[in-house]
Amino acid sequence: MKKKIYIEGMSCMHCVKRVRDALEEAGGKKLKVEVGFAEGVFKSENAAEEIKNALEASGYGLISIK
Repeated sequence: MKKKIYIEGMSCMHCVKRVRDALEEAGGKKLKVEVGFAEGVFKSENAAEEIKNALEASGYGLISIK
């Protein structure tokens, strides 16, 4: 399912790379990542929890997922 993820703590392209890597590890495909948000396709039933954990492990906070 396609998700739009709002993220806090991002400020540069280095942050974009770290978030992209974290979301790929959480199973994200077809990712579009920009400062402050990301979009992608996640197939896991626990995607929201996996996304939150991956972002927090990378030093970023989850604002919301739509």
